[in-house]
Amino acid sequence: MKQLILVPTPIQDDHPLETIAREMLLADAMKEDVVILVEEHKVARQRWLKWGLPREAIEKFVLFNEHTQEKIQNDVLKEIKSGKKVYLLSDCGLPAFCDPGQKLVDACHKQGLKVTATPFPNSIALAMALSGFSHQTFVFSGFIPVKGPERATWVKKELARPETQVWMETPYRLKKLLEELDTLHLNREIFLGCDLGGSREILLRGTVSAVLKGIGADDKREFVLIIAPL
Repeated sequence: MKQLILVPTPIQDDHPLETIAREMLLADAMKEDVVILVEEHKVARQRWLKWGLPREAIEKFVLFNEHTQEKIQNDVLKEIKSGKKVYLLSDCGLPAFCDPGQKLVDACHKQGLKVTATPFPNSIALAMALSGFSHQTFVFSGFIPVKGPERATWVKKELARPETQVWMETPYRLKKLLEELDTLHLNREIFLGCDLGGSREILLRGTVSAVLKGIGADDKREFVLIIAPL
């Protein structure tokens, strides 16, 4: 299935790769329709072998970092469009979070290509990486006030900020929040990540009205909302 898959890797060299990520790479690494992007060949090779992944797959590694990105990004997008599955691993941590992968994720969204990730324990950082929005500077605004006047004032104040923003809200107010933003005619893209890492995961990016159309009338899901910078 054509898609870009972010693979978070351990910060410490001696730590194991997350189980689901390892199982997916074991199953897919040697397939002809799979591309593996890594940040640095030497580091990637060492860690790959420590994780017990197939040595033969190392020959398939494609270098993707700040030096090669501009040159190969269009080729990577073409590979995904052609039906290939592309895995993106950084040397350590979460790809596309304060990482060159951000621009690749952004390009995938703009071209309607699916982006997802193997499990990662922090929903905020994961949603940020999956959004593809620039986040050199971002604001975590936390949970939105519940009461009407306080809520309206809070929303308008936060939307005046120019930085990328991270909002959270309870599952049963998901649709209400999107409807509130829709009435404000927000001139910024948003990203909605629901049930991140789960079987019911939904990732939507676009205008508020477009994202709202992708949510069912009675959808109640754990979610993180990312608002693009001005």
